[in-house]
Amino acid sequence: MGSRGWIDMTRTEDITENGSPVARDAATGYGRRRAIVNACTVAIGATGAFASAAAAGPARLLVLGDSLTAGYGLPQAEAFPTRLQQALARAGLAVEVVNGGVSGDTSAGGLARLDWMIADRPPTHALVALGANDGLRALPPEAMERNLDRILARLRERGAKVLLAGMAAPPNLGRDYADRFAAVFPALAARHGVALYPFFLDGVAARPEFNQPDGIHPNPAGVATMVERIMPAVRALLES
Repeated sequence: MGSRGWIDMTRTEDITENGSPVARDAATGYGRRRAIVNACTVAIGATGAFASAAAAGPARLLVLGDSLTAGYGLPQAEAFPTRLQQALARAGLAVEVVNGGVSGDTSAGGLARLDWMIADRPPTHALVALGANDGLRALPPEAMERNLDRILARLRERGAKVLLAGMAAPPNLGRDYADRFAAVFPALAARHGVALYPFFLDGVAARPEFNQPDGIHPNPAGVATMVERIMPAVRALLES
């Protein structure tokens, strides 16, 4: 994987903390930002604590992230939200999974678009998987923490139950940066009383057989591993 780590490098636009777009050149020369919001509904009966919620209609799970959730380099049928949708259906859980991934987004970008994503149909649950691009650009972990703090606060204000997925900084940024970056996620989970999945790319990062040729984005086998590993945490979120 090299010193670049497993971070998305597909964006040609940056977003400041106040939400204003700022044009910038991308080091990789990849295409422009594109939003992918793909909702899929599976009407399958649920059991246990989840059944009462399902009686009034399926839960709505927003997966808010970057290219790791948008499915960069993959058909949408192989993207993380779609594969998660399928795994939940096999488990008998009626869930509408919304692909809220935008390739290249930082935590500031996710914050800037959150309000319009939840305005009309607020999610009942959310998986927040942002921060990879903050690390790639060596943005201050303190700024990432402020952005994620506001995202979690807004989701909880709308009544959503949240699972926060952690990320790791590229190793070339040094131990101090990596430690400050990693500390953000458990601190936020504790502050907001939300569940924490420590590392979104658990079992996939730095394993060539689970990544595309760029060594950054998961291939179909990598997505399958991510879904398998995170499923217990997602089920616990939905059944809580």
